[in-house]
Amino acid sequence: MTGCAIRTPHGRSRQAAAARSFGRTHLAALISFLPLTLRGCVACAVVMLGFTAPFASREAQAAWFSRHHAAYTVDIEATPRDLRKLLEAHLDISRFAKRDDISEDQFEFLVTATPQQVRDLASTSGYFTPVVRTDVRTVDGRKHVTVSVDPGPLTTISSISLSFRGPILTEAPEQENATRFAFSLHEGDPFSQAGWNDAKNDALKALQSKRYLGAKIARSVARIDPRTHDAKLTVSFDSGPTFTMGPLDVSGTRRYPEHIVTNVNPIAVGDVYDVQRVTELQRQLQNTPYYASVAIDVDNDTAKPAETPVHVKVSEYPYNSVRGGIGYSTDNGPQVQGAYSYLDTFGKAWPFSIEGRIDEVQQYGQIQLAMPPGARGWTNSVLGSYTTTDVSDTRIYSIRAGVQRTRTSQYIDYSYSILYYQDRLDQNAIAPTTSRALVPAWSWTRRNTDDPLFPRSGNLIHVEAGFAVKHMLTDQSFVRGYARGQQYVPIGKADIIVFRAEMGGVFTSGPSSGVPASLLFRAGGSNSVRGYGFQSIGNNVDGSILPTKYLLTGSGEYQHWFNHDWGAAAFFDIGTATDTWGEKVFYPGVGVGARWRSPVGPVNVDIAYGIRNKSVRPYLTLGIAF
Repeated sequence: MTGCAIRTPHGRSRQAAAARSFGRTHLAALISFLPLTLRGCVACAVVMLGFTAPFASREAQAAWFSRHHAAYTVDIEATPRDLRKLLEAHLDISRFAKRDDISEDQFEFLVTATPQQVRDLASTSGYFTPVVRTDVRTVDGRKHVTVSVDPGPLTTISSISLSFRGPILTEAPEQENATRFAFSLHEGDPFSQAGWNDAKNDALKALQSKRYLGAKIARSVARIDPRTHDAKLTVSFDSGPTFTMGPLDVSGTRRYPEHIVTNVNPIAVGDVYDVQRVTELQRQLQNTPYYASVAIDVDNDTAKPAETPVHVKVSEYPYNSVRGGIGYSTDNGPQVQGAYSYLDTFGKAWPFSIEGRIDEVQQYGQIQLAMPPGARGWTNSVLGSYTTTDVSDTRIYSIRAGVQRTRTSQYIDYSYSILYYQDRLDQNAIAPTTSRALVPAWSWTRRNTDDPLFPRSGNLIHVEAGFAVKHMLTDQSFVRGYARGQQYVPIGKADIIVFRAEMGGVFTSGPSSGVPASLLFRAGGSNSVRGYGFQSIGNNVDGSILPTKYLLTGSGEYQHWFNHDWGAAAFFDIGTATDTWGEKVFYPGVGVGARWRSPVGPVNVDIAYGIRNKSVRPYLTLGIAF
């Protein structure tokens, strides 16, 4: 059987990197046969000499340009589309068509070198026997080059052999299984250089992510039979020894005490190495207000795997900072916000902050003084805030003050608080009413998604619970609960179904007027029930939409992604907010929208139709509302 063995250096990770090597340098193709490579290199060398010789100096270059001038266009005919795009981007005949300084000799060399370059480039995508035809015509004094490519059969993978050596064979069979699962190629898949490199790198990354930080690929071979268009892949992994975590080596701390880093550190000396624990440490540090950047490096010396040092380098924020911004949302209209913070109150790194926001619906201000993170990253603080909300002919003025204790980790956030609320409610029907409550409360948030910014699978869950007892700075006893969740379900390789639900209840024997209005519920808007105005679903009394005791909303959305950045969505929302569950009225809405994975987060543009009100509303949102 005729064939070739391809041993690719580990670290070349992308097809584009391989393809760029076919430019002026004309190094050997990643996947080819020796005789073809020799012919290609000879042709490439001639092209290279033809380009470099005339450009010895700027004077010689200018003189040469004045004597030689040629212009031409290129049309590449090839399927599939990915192959055509690859050739258009990396064939010299295509790349240099944009220049107007190509001589006749250089043009002839480019045409001559094209067939071999096509074969070399096509081989990186798994096409080892392409048929190439070049046609050069002159029309109105301008040359036109047509490169026609019949790629031939695509090489497919007939067998994959992954083997392991080292302590992994007896210590961690689950890590071996995770590595095999991370190898993204399967028998029957098309072979390409990019896919081959990605599969090896992904599997190695999975092996190194836990215990075996010093793991490496000992040997990898892709055997290609061009007659049968068959690829046989072999990879051997060497796990190396098990690594354990050592003490932190902290650098960069000048303004704030080093114990802040150690207090939020979730890693204990002697723990088995786990990249997720390192990521959690980085997230914990970045969640504090002190550090502008955090870089963590773990030694991977296989000769010293026990208690390997963890190097943490931080860049600190200054003591004082002022931030501000402007924005817009369809729910709240234009908004302006700002904040000031001082991070060294009492000379003990206590953060003090003042922040505020103004928009068409709400005006908000808060003042807070916190302590540095203590053991296990718990943070204690005192705060006070004032909020006014004017929407749906209802005005709520809310004062809030109290203490809270919070802890933020990579996946789960906790909060315990005792807050005093005093709210005034203005409405159309009766005179303003005031209610107050002292509420001990607890909240819990879990993030379990494959990507924190652009999730395709997993879920987000948030739960709150609190209570108040009459006569203890409280007008009416009640128990309050609230829960919200989002589930992401991948469909195929690109599409997603997103389910969202929320429910809330204030359970009390008295009327809702005895409970602070900011603790009650309304529905409607971009992150609730689309097709209806912001907080326009509630208890309608003489045109005022009053907050209610109970809330229930749900949503189902199908997202189809045309490429990585752009997609479209169709959705159905439904919800209600009511004081009496037996008298509930559901408000359904349907719509379509555009989705954009922007550099700063997901951007959603929706048009929704409120079925009950027969209204059409646009919505613009940025980010995951959670």
